[in-house]
Amino acid sequence: MSDVFDVVVIGSGPGGYVAAIRCAQLGLKTACVEKEPHVGGTCLNVGCIPSKTLLHASEAYWKLKTESAAFGVVAKDLQYNLPQMMAYKQGVIGDLGQGILGLFKKNKVALISGKACFENKETLLVASQGTTRKLQARYFIIATGSQPMALPFLPFDEKKVLSSSGALERSEIPRRLLVIGAGVIGVELGSVYQRLGSEVQYVEFMDRICPSFDPQVSLALQEALTKQGMQFLLSSKVIEAKVEENGVVLRVALPDKTERSMQAEAVLVSIGRKPYTEGLGLDTLGIKVDAKGYIEIGADFRTSNPHIFAIGDVVDGPMLAHKASEEGVAVAELIAGEKPSIDYTLIPNVVYTNPEVASVGLSEMDAKKLNLSYQVGMHAFRFNSRARSAHEEEGFVKILSDKATDRLLGVQIVGAHASELIAEAAVALQARKTALELGHLCHAHPTLSESLKEAALSIHKRAIHK
Repeated sequence: MSDVFDVVVIGSGPGGYVAAIRCAQLGLKTACVEKEPHVGGTCLNVGCIPSKTLLHASEAYWKLKTESAAFGVVAKDLQYNLPQMMAYKQGVIGDLGQGILGLFKKNKVALISGKACFENKETLLVASQGTTRKLQARYFIIATGSQPMALPFLPFDEKKVLSSSGALERSEIPRRLLVIGAGVIGVELGSVYQRLGSEVQYVEFMDRICPSFDPQVSLALQEALTKQGMQFLLSSKVIEAKVEENGVVLRVALPDKTERSMQAEAVLVSIGRKPYTEGLGLDTLGIKVDAKGYIEIGADFRTSNPHIFAIGDVVDGPMLAHKASEEGVAVAELIAGEKPSIDYTLIPNVVYTNPEVASVGLSEMDAKKLNLSYQVGMHAFRFNSRARSAHEEEGFVKILSDKATDRLLGVQIVGAHASELIAEAAVALQARKTALELGHLCHAHPTLSESLKEAALSIHKRAIHK
């Protein structure tokens, strides 16, 4: 006997749970299958939310320790309580997980626990605690997310060799932490450990950190993190590793063809993530997966089976929670007969370090690759009165617009609250505004957002505070 639904979503992460709720809102009988004990996927349980919670907590400690005296705030005998910090993080995760469960109940989404595997194109088998349940549906949405990639010669043990998940669960702070990979996850988690007392050293294969960002942005972030005490070996590669009683020893090939031995109590491997599709039975349905493990889809998110969709980290593209959520909504609306669209150039990308980094639209690097004729405006936060009063002068706003039409092409921000400021830029890009139109918008004073206005005006040599 099978349970019958209009739509079954596999995975309850930010792509899956949003897709399920939107399907239910559109009148579709919907179920969401989750193999883990808790809903929310990587983002909620071992990704975005716990990392940002620890970043916030560690930054509060670090700023009191390093900056508060400048404000006349003297913090004596300052300490942090790591168990309490971890308990707070778990409380946040638990509360938000309960929120998802409440939304499922409110929207009448059936949550089904177990590991899913396709029996055929219309039937999903869900195995849990020795029993198997059959679910039939007109449509399926695969939203199973991704998992950390390990080095073949350095498997995770989550004690001395950490994945991003293990790095969020430590009961003590290592004296020295080596991080393999200086991408977004690496620099965020490295920031947490550095603030709490670790000596943090990076080995990065590329010639700059966070290489997906504009080179000027990457360099500014690297300079800021270096001032905080982090160390970076760029254009370098780990070629051998040995786990010993007291830690891990890495053998690193340097750009000058020499080698270096590096040792630490723990190593965080942050070289990327890979799509999680194990055990879904995709091969039995003839659903195609590319060489990197991504499920192949068309422009409408359909796999080679038109009744089975895939979204989020299991398909090619940036592995961002908000991108997965947008795709979840789009697929739900497609199933319901609507015609949604997603402009991927308008999806913001953020690094939650200090300073923060955020971008939307095209970078200067992108514009050059596309052979676009563009113009650039910049404004440094050191000229912004709110930034000055809050001791947040580090960073800048960089704006690109088309040279012929002045239409905005992209915005890059390095600085405090960049993750929030980037939303204004995204709205302006979506509305197809020109740089001059953004510059003419009256911003409240004093605010950090005035730097967007000034950067836009600087394109036309009209900036006042420069």
